[in-house]
Amino acid sequence: MSERLYSVAEANACLPILRERLPRLREARQALIDASERVTARVAADPGGVSEPAWFPAQQAVKTEMLALADLGVVLRDTGLGLVDFPSERDGEPVYLCWKLGEDEVAFYHGDRSGMSGRMPL
Repeated sequence: MSERLYSVAEANACLPILRERLPRLREARQALIDASERVTARVAADPGGVSEPAWFPAQQAVKTEMLALADLGVVLRDTGLGLVDFPSERDGEPVYLCWKLGEDEVAFYHGDRSGMSGRMPL
């Protein structure tokens, strides 16, 4: 588990940042996948020097967003869903406060050995 532990209030305070960054990360990830697929198709047709100008900016955008999430100390579980866990404690036990893009606030948690399927209301 991460060194930083979040309270529910601290996790909720991060949501505006996550609402901004997670869609950018999702878009950059998809752009990287699309660019990689184009490179793969071109290499199959012509194995000589292939370039894809969109790959490098997409890769940099993914890196930037991932580093920003790492700086927050949150755990990205699913880019597509925008699923993020905040390391926390409940009754002295390690847990994750669980939030998904589209939810109004952090309202669930799960143990450190279970995932979204084990989410319980706070």
